[in-house]
Amino acid sequence: MIGSGGREHALLWKLAHSPSVKEVYVIPGNDGMTDVAHLIPVKGAEDILDFARLMEVDLTVAGPETVLTEGLADKFAEKGMAFFGPSAAAAQIEGSKSFAKNLMKKYKIPTAAYETFTDEEKAVSYIKKRKKYPLVIKADGLASGKGVVIAETEEQAVQAVRGMLEGKTFGSAGESVVIEEFMEGEEASVLCFTDGNTIVPMISAQDHKRISDGDMGANTGGMGAYAPTPVMTKELDKIVYDTILLPAVKAMKKEGCLFKGCLYAGLMITKDGPKVVEFNCRFGDPETEAVLPLLESDLAKIMLACTKGTLKKEKVEWKNACAVDVVLASEGYPATHSSGEEISGLEEAKKTGCLVFHAGSMKKKGRYFVNGGRVLNVAAVAPTLKEARDKAYEGVSKISWRGMQYRHDIADKGLKRLKKRK
Repeated sequence: MIGSGGREHALLWKLAHSPSVKEVYVIPGNDGMTDVAHLIPVKGAEDILDFARLMEVDLTVAGPETVLTEGLADKFAEKGMAFFGPSAAAAQIEGSKSFAKNLMKKYKIPTAAYETFTDEEKAVSYIKKRKKYPLVIKADGLASGKGVVIAETEEQAVQAVRGMLEGKTFGSAGESVVIEEFMEGEEASVLCFTDGNTIVPMISAQDHKRISDGDMGANTGGMGAYAPTPVMTKELDKIVYDTILLPAVKAMKKEGCLFKGCLYAGLMITKDGPKVVEFNCRFGDPETEAVLPLLESDLAKIMLACTKGTLKKEKVEWKNACAVDVVLASEGYPATHSSGEEISGLEEAKKTGCLVFHAGSMKKKGRYFVNGGRVLNVAAVAPTLKEARDKAYEGVSKISWRGMQYRHDIADKGLKRLKKRK
């Protein structure tokens, strides 16, 4: 396993419990993962390859997008070694917003109307002709989920474009910008396993991007998630499969970049139906921490089938239950955040039946300390969404450190929607 966050801990936990798995290694991992995997301190693609060869590893799984856009899957393919994750060419679906938008336009996959610019003055002139706000400005490349500005006014839109193209706010990621219409509706995330031909959707989820309750404050990597999300009905599941997931995987094959791995569709459920906000070429974080605890089947077998092109033969089953994942972050996150505070209550949280996935923590002399922005994930599974939410927050209540922050309203939108249905 490549990576070191909460998503990777959830994947490792699931893989370690796969009946077909004997041994799990993680590069570089974090101190909280030692319960399920061996931490291996190697760096760089060649060293990763050498380690996998030396240990006769049967499957390598990528967590973060950067190793995929940099072509780690291609290097493993050259050596004939199984790797779960797309090639660098296929990873462009996340690595370049303009590639993804142009693909959707060409293959008629529903998304927001947009234009792409590399020239600052042309972008500003386009903005000045726009009458409808808000407008969405996106850096073309990878910006750790933070390269998006929702501009409420012309002034904000111009400032965002100038910052990206001239000021290099996001470095090379902002050398090209995508300007698109703002979509109204409720968000949902649908991830799927694919071998490039067969697609197996996972249970839908909903992420919470803003730092504070009520979707207020700065954008983050994600402050929590729950699954399934009631906004995704059976009818919508079918529409998403038929109009988004299947056409996207077919399009990638047609374009000569077969997509193998986990394809993530970030959706907006608008009055005109589901539309794509973004595609990602890997598991979402924090959605993974809510979705994987609901998987009944052997994750390693599913992933191996994706690498071999035999996904059609796999039976993928899910628990008839709900999961809620709450992210605990350090003081100051998502800006400059504190670190070094001692974390207490981890064992007490686990005694509530919750899963605790580590992201930004470190261990010294048997004690855990804060070592990142998003520090821990507390996830709970229960028969109903309300029970899962209550159980997750019971787990959260046991953990503390100075400056710890978290949202108190994860899954509230889903609960309100379920209440309305009654």
